[in-house]
Amino acid sequence: MNIVTLKPSKEKSLLRRHPWVYANAIDRVDGKPAPGATVIVRAADGRFLARAAYSPHSQIRARVWSFDENEPIDHAFFKRRVQRALAHRQAMVHNTGAVRLIFGEADGLPGLIVDWYTEDVAQNARGQLVCQFMAAGVEAWKEAIVNALTQVTGCPNVYERSDVSIRQKEGLEQITGVLAGDEPPETLIASENGVRYHVDVRNGHKTGFYVDQRDNRALVQTYADGRDVLNCFCYTGGFSLAAMKGGAKRVVSIDSSGEALNTAQKNVQANGFDAERATWLDADAFKTLRRLHEEGERFDLVVLDPPKFAASKEHVDRASRAYKDINLTGFKLLRPGGLLFTYSCSGAIDPELFQKIVAGAAADAKVDARILKRLGAGVDHPLLTAFPEGEYLKGLLLQIA
Repeated sequence: MNIVTLKPSKEKSLLRRHPWVYANAIDRVDGKPAPGATVIVRAADGRFLARAAYSPHSQIRARVWSFDENEPIDHAFFKRRVQRALAHRQAMVHNTGAVRLIFGEADGLPGLIVDWYTEDVAQNARGQLVCQFMAAGVEAWKEAIVNALTQVTGCPNVYERSDVSIRQKEGLEQITGVLAGDEPPETLIASENGVRYHVDVRNGHKTGFYVDQRDNRALVQTYADGRDVLNCFCYTGGFSLAAMKGGAKRVVSIDSSGEALNTAQKNVQANGFDAERATWLDADAFKTLRRLHEEGERFDLVVLDPPKFAASKEHVDRASRAYKDINLTGFKLLRPGGLLFTYSCSGAIDPELFQKIVAGAAADAKVDARILKRLGAGVDHPLLTAFPEGEYLKGLLLQIA
């Protein structure tokens, strides 16, 4: 039996049910656990704390599977976890063909992300599962997890997108490929809130689509009617299409990927929208925001949804300057009464800091900005109360006077 014993007083976070054990909290390891092997975590006085997956290369040395001393980690364990996750999504998530089925620690499967795309929501097509295995534990149990996914969902097609840099910290290589069923099509269609989106699960960002922004796209759709809309870092046009569906008068979208913009224009066609209402700019968003302001352009609704600016705490200062830059110009581009939807997906930028950055941008722009709503991911991205690190996406809906 592999046992990890913690230093005195280092059990406090586990007693609060936080699912990570850091290397500097460990006093000794009995046995020779391989990467991903199940270990018993004990307090310095020998008390049982958890069953966890061991990762010898990571500073997060163990990730908790279960706080139940009597729960074995086996094939049945993973099937139960997937069943529980699916039941939550079926009860809580509706009107979408793209859902986050497994959200890591929040679903008791630390390091695992699974998105489920169904091409025909009405017919409940089996569709495509796309997985990211980002920790040694789920990597070691990959076969059991894939079996559980196919059995529980009835979806035979599983594709892996474990081409994420975090795997290097776990001593794992980046990898992609078919895990079960057929090769995914070049693009598949996911319908969401009445909008059809092309999704490239093999080469697109993350698992092919920003599933986490579903509720926020719906909110933009609600407020877009008759407005001039600017969408920065638009990728394949998620917010742009939502705005067009909501009746936006004009939508200007900026992204530095010509390939993503081509897909966005296909999305316009797939929905039968008037292409004349949409302008697509293949350009640097920072420079283009400033240029639009200098040219006297103004909008009624601006969306700022940039990529991750802070990969770790070491990048927070630089990222803060970048967030302030785009929000400052975003405020300046708004007409009186205009709405700003602004986001950060950087885990190292907490909600309090993000609000301070946006407040500083409003002050420098010399506008009075009111927070109408705090924004985040949808209910298929639940947050453990003991695990605030899970709240990577945060956003604000603001209105200027």
